[in-house]
Amino acid sequence: MKSELAIIGGGPSALLLAAHIDPTLYNVTIYEHQKTVGRKFLVAGKGGFNLTHEEEINNFIAHYHPNDLLKSAIKSFTPYQLRKWLTQRGINTYIGSSGRVFPNKEIKPFEVLKAILEYIDSLGVTIKCNEKWTGWNDKGCLTFESGLIINPKLTVLTLGGGSWKGTGSDGKWSTLLKSKGVKVHPFKPVNCGFSVDWDGQFLKRYAGQPIKNIKVKLDKIESTGELKITDYGLEGNAIYAISYCLQSKLNQSDTTQFTVDLKPMLTEQSIREKLETSPHSVSQTLSKVIKLSKVKIALLKSFVNKEDYINPENLACKIKGLSICVTSPRSLDEAISTIGGISQDALTKDYQLKAIPNTYCIGEMVDWFAPTGGYLLQGCFSMGVYLAQRLNQLD
Repeated sequence: MKSELAIIGGGPSALLLAAHIDPTLYNVTIYEHQKTVGRKFLVAGKGGFNLTHEEEINNFIAHYHPNDLLKSAIKSFTPYQLRKWLTQRGINTYIGSSGRVFPNKEIKPFEVLKAILEYIDSLGVTIKCNEKWTGWNDKGCLTFESGLIINPKLTVLTLGGGSWKGTGSDGKWSTLLKSKGVKVHPFKPVNCGFSVDWDGQFLKRYAGQPIKNIKVKLDKIESTGELKITDYGLEGNAIYAISYCLQSKLNQSDTTQFTVDLKPMLTEQSIREKLETSPHSVSQTLSKVIKLSKVKIALLKSFVNKEDYINPENLACKIKGLSICVTSPRSLDEAISTIGGISQDALTKDYQLKAIPNTYCIGEMVDWFAPTGGYLLQGCFSMGVYLAQRLNQLD
């Protein structure tokens, strides 16, 4: 006889879990409180649907914090296996120049979601929308706002983190789990912009402009990409990659700094020699010889004093490691993702809640971090598949 499996939430981890559960062992039902499933999945597709990232697997796993939580899951369902599985669903992918993986350009995000939904439908998975989970009754049954009461053998919670509330990911479930003795950390924004105290004239001229082809560094973390100047500070994939570390440091201090290499392709010595031998003025040399953009030169002038600006050795050092001070992250509503949620200590290695038997938690509601670039989605996909594999072994 099949066991009843209830999945609460209809995001990426839920869908891949449902797609890999053995239909001969379980009757699977997804309960989603929005009108449709996969809303955050589709939001991730705006501006380019970055599904995963292609790189050596151990380097890939190193992007996650804590990576022990995700290691087994990702090794059980790697980026290569995700691409292969999507191809079997009719979704071909390609690797971009940065290693990011996207559906072929003619394939829209909703088509990817449709292919996944058609597959889980073929497995007999039931999806019930407009069903908001409200907790447990005194008999331990799951309750819903509609009045529905169910008592499945196994429950998997996939309720998301605290960002993008419009998609239903609001983190309000934390109160329900805390009442059951589950350790839940407060949500904090990551993969977000950070505030910088800009010079008024610099901001007036350059707000909204990108700073391209740079490398940022904080402690041992390095990231290449670009930054975007905003009226509050900086955003962009380069700062998102170090956002976890920035947030950690801001937990201990009102401000923290990171460095920007404005010319990653040149060495500090090469830049110094160009500055020393150029017949042009400093600014002309930066523009014509070293090939820095106007916004990069303006950025240097904002953060470098006059003495250092006219000293080739000091200026070369600043070009290769310009320190920028940030004061705070943006709000939860503006963040791409969050840290916080269910503590790793509250889960078994198979993502079962220690305080609530036969109840599992996966996806962004668990306290882990990954940068943008396909790592977030892959983490959710892999957790779903890994849990499915474990549940398939129970009977």
